[in-house]
Amino acid sequence: MPPAVVLVTGVSRWLGGALAAELARDPAIDRVIGVDTVPPSAELLRRLGRTEFVRADIRNPLIAKVISTAAVDTVVHMNISSTPAGSGGRGPMKELNVIGTMQLLAACQRAPSVRRLVLKSTSAVYGASPRDPAVFTEAMQARRVPSGGFAKDSLDIEGYVRSFSRRRPDVGVAVLRFTNFIGPRIDSVLTGFLRMPVVPTALGYDARVQLLHEDDALGVLTRATTGDFAGTVNVGGEGTLLLSQVIRRLGRLQLPVPSPALGSLGRLTRRFGFVDYSPEQMRFLNFGRVVDTTVLRTEFGHTPTYTTAEALADYARTVPPVVPPDLVGDLAGRAESLVHRAGSVASSVGATVHGRLRPAPAPPGLRAVRDA
Repeated sequence: MPPAVVLVTGVSRWLGGALAAELARDPAIDRVIGVDTVPPSAELLRRLGRTEFVRADIRNPLIAKVISTAAVDTVVHMNISSTPAGSGGRGPMKELNVIGTMQLLAACQRAPSVRRLVLKSTSAVYGASPRDPAVFTEAMQARRVPSGGFAKDSLDIEGYVRSFSRRRPDVGVAVLRFTNFIGPRIDSVLTGFLRMPVVPTALGYDARVQLLHEDDALGVLTRATTGDFAGTVNVGGEGTLLLSQVIRRLGRLQLPVPSPALGSLGRLTRRFGFVDYSPEQMRFLNFGRVVDTTVLRTEFGHTPTYTTAEALADYARTVPPVVPPDLVGDLAGRAESLVHRAGSVASSVGATVHGRLRPAPAPPGLRAVRDA
């Protein structure tokens, strides 16, 4: 039976707004309520259709009144921040992610009308380390447990959701562990990183990358909201690419630097507001991460339309190449030789690359708050 009243948190981001708009077009759903701390852009507001926007903070117990008054029966939790800069710092980010989720779950627990909860989680809960398996299944755990940041918050959130499920066994809970989003419209942490003309990578590493097209992410979220799947499922496109392949196909210039210098470079890009890339995401760029999607296809009942390579190709249409594809390999080789000859890359890389790191502008209409 389709839901009657759906509440979507994080509706001012592209993915949350796209989901609310998709649900609002379904005549079987009576009401769609979108919640966020900031109002949607004018363009997004037009696309939301009959979605009722409520400006509310899920950290505030007032969210319980919204759920109970509207007799919400399905809650889709997407208001999870992946970058400190988008939340005002690491402290507010953790408060929004963890405390906000606790308040939301407490409100759901007290509301007898709630019968379904969908959590937009992330494959980052598996961490990234040299001891990782070739692919992660839903039953596996991180070989190196994330110690902080977005991945640690996501682990805590999943723990709270499991506790909620034990307290409310009558509520169907679906946990969706997404791989990295990419596409021509979505603004994610990875797309911001790949828009930089010169993309720094860890010297000696070439991570495997698994991508998910924005349309497939929207399709999975819609199916999870209106369907009856309960459990945890990995969500990602078929196939993988090496990070070096991703950079070459986008016409960017790869700059391999030693790992210690990569950390300094990450701090530099955050300081100047180029890319807000955290240490945990830097580890992902070292070791990569691939998940098994058998449950997605067999039990959840969805096969992504785009493979990893096809999703990247669709995104590439919005990223003008910095250098012609036939010159990328030659220039990358020269850059790597230059790094090898440098005696102290950590102290000089900031001055050398500073002016070249600024990303290409995002396509018009994207929100400043990025999707995780």
